[in-house]
Amino acid sequence: MSLILYKGRPGDTAGRLPKEMRVYDLLDSLGLEYVRIDHAPAMTMEVCKSIDEALGAEICKNLFLCNRQKTKFYLLMIPGDKTFHTKELSAQIGSARLSFADGAFMEQFLDITPGAVSVMGLMNDVENRVRLLVDEDVLKEEFLGCHPCVNTSSLKLRTQDVFGTYLKAVHHDMTVVRLTADD
Repeated sequence: MSLILYKGRPGDTAGRLPKEMRVYDLLDSLGLEYVRIDHAPAMTMEVCKSIDEALGAEICKNLFLCNRQKTKFYLLMIPGDKTFHTKELSAQIGSARLSFADGAFMEQFLDITPGAVSVMGLMNDVENRVRLLVDEDVLKEEFLGCHPCVNTSSLKLRTQDVFGTYLKAVHHDMTVVRLTADD
């Protein structure tokens, strides 16, 4: 797979979904610099690994979760080498047992389909229905890789820009959690 780095938004928008273009519009309006790679659909962490290497940033696992009653929704960002353990996370956020939320909620709240979950989807959550949970190790990296609401492109942004300027602009906060790595 030949991966080419591009600075900024695509010049040719043919075939690009409006939700992807809205991400570039917002990032550009905020003055945030980013690098982009276009690629085949990235549906597994293995595929993401080669994209990570080309970007020079780790693409986090982004998990869309909900409580048992399906009344509270969470976007969890963890490093690719960590595994989500519901009991460990539930205790930290004071929630009933967590599970993966249905894709219909993901589309309704974040305008994202499964396989493209990303912090960028929070720009579409104008009612703040989704709580952002970020593993502390994600915040230690200088750069963050994420999808622009589609899984056929990936972005590299400064971590501080995402969790500072971007979150402020989309009116979301984050809760920092500590998940243990598997040995």
